[in-house]
Amino acid sequence: MATQAKAAPAAKKKTAPKKGYSAIKKNPTAPSQKVYQIVKGGGIIFKLRTETTVFDPETNSVRAIRYCPGESSIYKEEQSINARRSHIAFNDGLLAVPVSKPNLMEYLDKHPSNVANGGNKFKIVDNSTDSEEQVEQEFLTHDAIALVRTKDSDEILSVAIALGINIEQKMIEIRRELLREAKANPVQFISMFDDPRVKVRSAVIQGSDFQILAAKPDGVYWFDSGRLILSVPAGQDPVDIMVRFCLTEKGVPVYEELVSRLEKLS
Repeated sequence: MATQAKAAPAAKKKTAPKKGYSAIKKNPTAPSQKVYQIVKGGGIIFKLRTETTVFDPETNSVRAIRYCPGESSIYKEEQSINARRSHIAFNDGLLAVPVSKPNLMEYLDKHPSNVANGGNKFKIVDNSTDSEEQVEQEFLTHDAIALVRTKDSDEILSVAIALGINIEQKMIEIRRELLREAKANPVQFISMFDDPRVKVRSAVIQGSDFQILAAKPDGVYWFDSGRLILSVPAGQDPVDIMVRFCLTEKGVPVYEELVSRLEKLS
């Protein structure tokens, strides 16, 4: 009895995509624009040249580029004879370029004035990097402010004197002025509490204010005896010279004597 051949399986029908479904998956993380920023200055409106030359590593030659909105290429020799340039203007130092203008992005990315290409006029704003820097700056400012609140009076006064703050006022006023300094430059402010020169400078200035030292243009003297401690070169600041001297091995006994006399006044 002859066997019947098995029928070939029916081909699967291709199902049409549902209405409204796009076969192209969109990348939700893709940037919708690039933002460029003037590095310094620029004013309210800054116009960037729309034509310049760049070195093209692919052709190993210098090529002219220009921004023409209707052209697919930024290279002048690849553009049509009807190509028309357009203005490129930064408003308040910023220029946002949507992804719908890839030729403008390419022109700015390859422009010699771009910081990324060794220029110094404008740069692309990196939101991720800027956010990290902003957070780090916030932490530093917080740490600097905490020092104003937690450091003891002696350390507070040393830093205040080094910054030229009047220490004759109330402590709350001194701390308020220090808060302004902490917010303005937190890195420098924090470092001052660990800088031995700050403590020494405070002692030298107080020594002069309380007539323990006599800082004169030609030298620094003990006020009571008039004995010379060290000579000051012409045109130099006697306080700076005295601070550097006290930080040397030879100047340590002088600094210890100065601190001892200051402690007796308190």
